[in-house]
Amino acid sequence: MDLVTYTLQGPVATIAMDDGKVNALSVPMLAALDRALDRAEADGAVVVVTGRPGVFSAGFDLGTLRAGGDDALTMLRVGFELALRLLGFPRPVVVACPGHAIAMGLFLAQASDYRLGTDGPFRITANEVAIGLVFPKPAVEICRLRLNPSAFTRTVLLAEVFDPAAAAAAGLLDRVVPAEQLSAEATATATGLAALNMEAHAMTKVRARASALEAIRAGIDADFPAPVAG
Repeated sequence: MDLVTYTLQGPVATIAMDDGKVNALSVPMLAALDRALDRAEADGAVVVVTGRPGVFSAGFDLGTLRAGGDDALTMLRVGFELALRLLGFPRPVVVACPGHAIAMGLFLAQASDYRLGTDGPFRITANEVAIGLVFPKPAVEICRLRLNPSAFTRTVLLAEVFDPAAAAAAGLLDRVVPAEQLSAEATATATGLAALNMEAHAMTKVRARASALEAIRAGIDADFPAPVAG
């Protein structure tokens, strides 16, 4: 079973995660997402990133995290490197969140340019503080970039659990649509964004996010240092 599928339709590339469970962001899943972004960049496509029915992603693979060691460190670093890539991606990125978005799943959603959610009894949350983890530095910077001050405090410091409607009101999602309309709305949004001047979009994105990208890069290197060669 492919963890990630890639579909190109006109100017829009849809990248869909589906591990048959909760779309855990394991190293193989993250690598598959990165390869799909390579294809989208080569195709010059606007990107839609989505999940499986009921879940965008529940975050990092817990088995790898609990085992600790180099494998966990690699997974954490690769996950935030992917978020950094999405934030600087030269074409617009739309997330179509079909359900739960938890921890790293939420951070990936915030690394997009436009965030669509769907109605339902779903959890939108960063649960690090609730489960005894100090918020990673790059995640703090991603949330600082995308969230308003009230939502930032409630998300990062208080680990509030939002349903999709509350997430939209708080600024974690841009818009919520019925589940049966999510795919079509995401495609329509991405198609509309394809009319932008892409050179201007890419240069403006880097200019607007320069300080945040630098801070996220520094946070990754501080929290999850790359192994020393040799």
